[in-house]
Amino acid sequence: MSLDLNTILKDWPHENGNIKVRKIAGLDGREKLQLRVDLGVLQMELAGRPDGRRPHNCESLLEYHQRRATRAAGKGETYELTPEQCAELQQEGIQYYHRYLSLFQINDFDGVVRDTQRNLDLFTFVSEHTDREDFSWSLQQFRPYVLMMNTRAKASIFLGQGKFAEAIAEIERGRDGIVDFLQQSNFPELVSKSSEIAFLDEWLEEVKAKRPLSKLEIMQREMETAIAKELYERAAELRDAIKLLQAKKH
Repeated sequence: MSLDLNTILKDWPHENGNIKVRKIAGLDGREKLQLRVDLGVLQMELAGRPDGRRPHNCESLLEYHQRRATRAAGKGETYELTPEQCAELQQEGIQYYHRYLSLFQINDFDGVVRDTQRNLDLFTFVSEHTDREDFSWSLQQFRPYVLMMNTRAKASIFLGQGKFAEAIAEIERGRDGIVDFLQQSNFPELVSKSSEIAFLDEWLEEVKAKRPLSKLEIMQREMETAIAKELYERAAELRDAIKLLQAKKH
């Protein structure tokens, strides 16, 4: 069997500006996720650590260190990450980044929520277990982006279910989370420059514009139209109906 990858690469060419992802059947019988990159293909497991390894018999290095930190806390001890451990955790986080980016392309939003939340937990864990601000910020600088992707996935799930109000609330929550993080960081001026905030603001307006009007909103617009046309009897009927509907909601 040839080790040359050219056959695979030629049949699935890379395209600049286009993220190409596919699922394939692995030799072990499990589905794999493949991401086409300029110099080849990244292949990932769909669950667990993307490379399929189990460091220290744990699902991930993060889980391994979390367990050790929990044991240390139980003994009243502090758990401090070494620079090498921080670097290893960051490399592992990149694997999950590649996977959630790929999962987003195939609309596996549940998987995106899982992996983005996992990396958000990673950022928090490293910040809590190192005194080095540079190590902490090397990960935390990506929090706005990961929060945005987490928000996009959660809101997309709601939109797929036709739950516009919930999707709008999720987008607003994600946007506010990014603003809060940046304002509390050493770089609050980034709030006005954040591409993540700008994207969520624009998407929020798009979703609001597509949201079907509620029964109450339809009646309110009908009442405004009736008043404008001086159909006061109809306007009064609508006003009473609106009050009744509002009372039922409370």
